[in-house]
Amino acid sequence: MLYLIGIGLGNELDITLRGLEAVKKCNFIYLESYTSKINARKPEFEKLYGREIILADRNMVENKASEIIKRAKVKDVAFLVIGDALSATTHISLLMQAKEESVETEVIHNASILNAVSDTGLSLYKFGKTVSIPFQNNDIETPYVLLKENLSINAHTLFLLDLIPMEDVFMTVNEAIEYLLRTETKKKLNLFSKSTMVVACCGFGSEDSVIKYGKAAEIASEEFTKFPQCLIVPSKLHFMEEDYLKIISKD
Repeated sequence: MLYLIGIGLGNELDITLRGLEAVKKCNFIYLESYTSKINARKPEFEKLYGREIILADRNMVENKASEIIKRAKVKDVAFLVIGDALSATTHISLLMQAKEESVETEVIHNASILNAVSDTGLSLYKFGKTVSIPFQNNDIETPYVLLKENLSINAHTLFLLDLIPMEDVFMTVNEAIEYLLRTETKKKLNLFSKSTMVVACCGFGSEDSVIKYGKAAEIASEEFTKFPQCLIVPSKLHFMEEDYLKIISKD
């Protein structure tokens, strides 16, 4: 049996009771370490689960998944995913491979950044396509193009920012704003400027997460130290969305 288990965004305690029960009966437990960051270390997971944890980097999952699948054919294996179990295509590929090899599977969901953005007060129904901004982005225009598409249908845009968790390297909202301003200068479609209202979201899932709403220039001048970070460019706001953003930005 292969269990794909979302463990949420906060710390080791965010796993669901159903997920914890599954983990405790597994012979092998893998913890992915490349899609995001969680506020807990390997020993803290091992203490709660009562099991040894195997850290799985992207190379192991994408290129050596056969080891995980082979073990799941004869033993119970848990694959722990930060956030929700199936938010990343890599994990869907792992699930597909298991099914193709007739391995029994079970998916246990949890919170992810895709629903945690509701902490901002923005309606989840009004979000358009989500897009990532990579570190190497000088010749990348897709995030800007997606912003155009979302704005054309009055939809909010969530930008996920690149990260290398194993090396503690994270893109900041400041860098994301810089990217959008630079691409605007190149494309000149009047989609984004220093006066564009944006939402900085930092460390979602933690007890001291930060949400800041303001003009792009104002947000870019601040220093945010909670990670991971993401940036939202809202479309036209409902008055309740705007009022809530103003209230929580004062916290």
